Amino acid sequence: MDTVSRKKRSEVMGRVKGKDTRPEMVVRRMLHGLGYRYRLHAPELPGRPDIVFRQRKKVIFVHGCFWHRHDNCKLARIPKSRVEFWTQKLTQNKERDQRNLQDLVNNGWKVLIIWECELTDIVALKARVQQFLD
Repeated sequence: MDTVSRKKRSEVMGRVKGKDTRPEMVVRRMLHGLGYRYRLHAPELPGRPDIVFRQRKKVIFVHGCFWHRHDNCKLARIPKSRVEFWTQKLTQNKERDQRNLQDLVNNGWKVLIIWECELTDIVALKARVQQFLD
């Protein structure tokens, strides 16, 4: 059972942002510090990737573990209230992500997904991003 009222939960969830999130800003600052320049949220690409490197034909998605259902991650748990609603919604999010990823790959784009929980090890993340972009 939820610990707050339905109205309060709605207010909290309504404040969740779709772009310029804390994890996304951490990755963007890291990329900028490494000397990379990029574009944001390209609306013409499937899934509106968070970070786009057009000349390299590479994109980065910064996924929240909860919203995008990171496998085997403690942050990707299903809420205890309205289980059926959340299961369906989050499953649809994951399926949509898979379709967008496949569309990008089919159009010649290389894709890197950075999960929210991976931001705890910035050194490893930097190495992974540099390997992807170079």
